[in-house]
Amino acid sequence: MAMKLSITLRRSSIGKTGKHKKVVLGLGLRKINQTVIRPDSPEIRGMINKISYLVEVNQVEG
Repeated sequence: MAMKLSITLRRSSIGKTGKHKKVVLGLGLRKINQTVIRPDSPEIRGMINKISYLVEVNQVEG
């Protein structure tokens, strides 16, 4: 069974660099406390690492 990641935006991207804002939008996050489910892939992990100070991540079976 493939693992998925539950990604929650915990801090605002206001005042952050343009690239970090684009990563937040690329993950599908628009509002604080919004949660999205994404597949656990190297690409998604790289995006999360770039904005790790803004998000909270949990593994979900699915």
